[in-house]
Amino acid sequence: MPATVVIGAQWGDEAKGKLVDSLAESASLVARFNGGDNAGHTVINAYGTFKVRLVPNGFSTPGALCAIGPGVVLNLNTLLQEIATIEASDLALSERLWISPRCHVVMPYHPLVEGIYEAAKGTGRTGTTGRGMGPVYADKVSYNGIRLYDLQQPEVLLEKLRIQLEVKNRLLQAFEAVPLQAKQVADEYLALFERLRPVVREPFGIVQDALQAGKQVLLEGAQGSLLDNTWGTYPFCTASDTLSGGACSGLGVAPRWIERVVGVTKAYTSRVGAGPMPTELLDSTGEVLRKEGQEYGTVTGRPRRCGWLDAEALRFTCQLNGVSELALTKLDVLDTLPAVKICTSYRAPASSQPAHYWEGNSAWLETVQPVYEELPGWQQPTRQLREFGDLPANARAFVQRVQELAGVKVSIVSVGPERNESILIQ
Repeated sequence: MPATVVIGAQWGDEAKGKLVDSLAESASLVARFNGGDNAGHTVINAYGTFKVRLVPNGFSTPGALCAIGPGVVLNLNTLLQEIATIEASDLALSERLWISPRCHVVMPYHPLVEGIYEAAKGTGRTGTTGRGMGPVYADKVSYNGIRLYDLQQPEVLLEKLRIQLEVKNRLLQAFEAVPLQAKQVADEYLALFERLRPVVREPFGIVQDALQAGKQVLLEGAQGSLLDNTWGTYPFCTASDTLSGGACSGLGVAPRWIERVVGVTKAYTSRVGAGPMPTELLDSTGEVLRKEGQEYGTVTGRPRRCGWLDAEALRFTCQLNGVSELALTKLDVLDTLPAVKICTSYRAPASSQPAHYWEGNSAWLETVQPVYEELPGWQQPTRQLREFGDLPANARAFVQRVQELAGVKVSIVSVGPERNESILIQ
């Protein structure tokens, strides 16, 4: 059976965790291929409520293997806390968890360096989560990273730390931060690694075996396509590849194995941090979306910026990822609104022609105006419904219009945060 990739089709926070948790019920292997602990998923199922950032969302399926591929960067403290929380809920994980020793490690200087850059940018700051993602990925591509492999050899780790702190400490001291001691950092991280050692094993083999055997393999992406380092709203983006193709390099899965790409999108739009967001609402409707959708970051707790669904950007991300079907989440958040809007295109300054997301950069995107189509609301609760035909007629019309504008069928509609609060469309 070909692999299924689940990606975020917006700026992240699309409720991918719920979808992956649901799809994982029939999966043999669930694997994470990108990002770090700068983004989180909230999963609600029979075992409880979990807020996870690194462990793949197959942990609630007892028979599923969980793999973290080398495209993921690891905060060891976060990972250990998640494992402990999951196993405290009577979910055996350690025997099912495989973590690539090729994963790069977030070191204590990475958040410090990120903070220095953010402070130096002043009002032009990126609005990062402060978890050190940019610096750890920068070290990776500039051949200065530290991987789990290095923690297997104390003398190698100490030497690499010595070299890195020659540079990093000078930067820290220049900005009046306390320099780090190589031996102290090495001792701390070697102790953390010892607790993880049993699950640090390359998952490439088990992934390939599962694919060859025709088992159901679920590949989980973090964050959203509009935060991709290349195609997102640079520099207001993340450091990793958030697209479906990132599963190939981030996990070692050949493109031929990927046949199903599920794009997850909310029925509206949200964003955390700085950067352009053409459909942002700075009014009472935006507050309704934030309140009803509980739009606060899993990692940072920051209130998310909210606005109408941006179908122009959604169409772009569907094309970019080769999305074969959409999961439309949080439809219930719109239940009380008398009317709903969808952005169908943009209008650039001094132009009468429709403009597209891909035509410009972030500065240009800040100047465009959304062109809206208004649809009547349904003003009826949908959370208890489980059949598409039972949705109010106006809600069904909204879903159908979304798939027309995106150019991709909607196969799943989510009407609540719990695993069973979804509607499958045949």
